[in-house]
Amino acid sequence: MGAGQASAHPHVFVTAREQVIFGSDGKITGIRADWKFDDMYSAFAIQGLGDPDKILTKEQLAPLAKTNVESLAEFGWFTVGRAFGKPIQFSEPVDYSLDEGADKLVTLHFTLPLKTPTATGPFFNLQIYDPTYFVAFDYETKDPVTLVNPPPGCSVSVAKPKPLDNTDSQKLSEAFFTNMSPGTDFGIKLASRAIIACP
Repeated sequence: MGAGQASAHPHVFVTAREQVIFGSDGKITGIRADWKFDDMYSAFAIQGLGDPDKILTKEQLAPLAKTNVESLAEFGWFTVGRAFGKPIQFSEPVDYSLDEGADKLVTLHFTLPLKTPTATGPFFNLQIYDPTYFVAFDYETKDPVTLVNPPPGCSVSVAKPKPLDNTDSQKLSEAFFTNMSPGTDFGIKLASRAIIACP
């Protein structure tokens, strides 16, 4: 990575795996997230916690997990779902935890319940992204999005974003993001889209 790139967005890299949870009535009830952070952010997040030569336990990381999910609330947990063309509203996360792997990477786990369970409609769209692109999300290569207890015939596919054109590529500088107007949604241009379809 060159010097120019090192100072530009994004600053945090997340590899995500999502589960779309269905209830017994065939409606979507929640989204289960597993977000693995990059090595630099992982090291920063857990510095000063426990013995650096040992893997931290979930109990040791519990306060940090709580802080993470609470701080993500103002950003809508970077999770956008749409059914019948309308955005989905989520409740506060449950079943959240952090763990540190043998590779020293930290993974945040949490479940976002839907405030109102919903049928998929023609399609249920799910995207994970930071509008400001401070955090870059990418899906795991294997099983990036799976369905839990889906009705028969449901399927999921993941559509990758189109490459940025030259104009947008040139915007990836710190000056651009520092001067970004509130409400600017740059991150969606780089967000994959999971599409859930049920008959």
